[in-house]
Amino acid sequence: MVKHIYITLLLLAIFEASFAQQPATYPKVSGYFSILHPLATLSGGNLSGNFGNVYVVGFPFGMNLLKSDHFGISFEVAPTIRTEKNSAKVSSVLFHPGAMFRFKHGFTFIGRLAFETNGRFGVTPVFNQVIKKGKDASLFVSVPFPVRLGNDQPASVSTGLQLGVSF
Repeated sequence: MVKHIYITLLLLAIFEASFAQQPATYPKVSGYFSILHPLATLSGGNLSGNFGNVYVVGFPFGMNLLKSDHFGISFEVAPTIRTEKNSAKVSSVLFHPGAMFRFKHGFTFIGRLAFETNGRFGVTPVFNQVIKKGKDASLFVSVPFPVRLGNDQPASVSTGLQLGVSF
């Protein structure tokens, strides 16, 4: 009798566990696309805005390899278009690998290295917040702080506003 009770309880436990919600499995791969509007740049002691004689807009897209709920790696490519004197051109393409540190409530800090085709390089700390989480996609806002060196130009630090969708 005890043996039958033990087997019944074991079968019930297995049955219940098979219908329980499974935890997230890692690694996971996600992608994203966004639009970046630089706001201001400090370079050589001069502060310049983006909405004057020159307008720059970027289109970052990338893939994230999420290793856990708290950490992942990311690779981003961001072509940049510069409009000046009624002429628009791709001014640079940015290669932007980084480490993602994920926190509660959809907040992520991303530390990125930066390699631009225009000869500049540096780092970009990024503060990212999911603003609307969906079943198949999420909307996010990011504030990057690019620090750039090289190409016989003074060091610069910028900020911008990035809006995007991850899937």
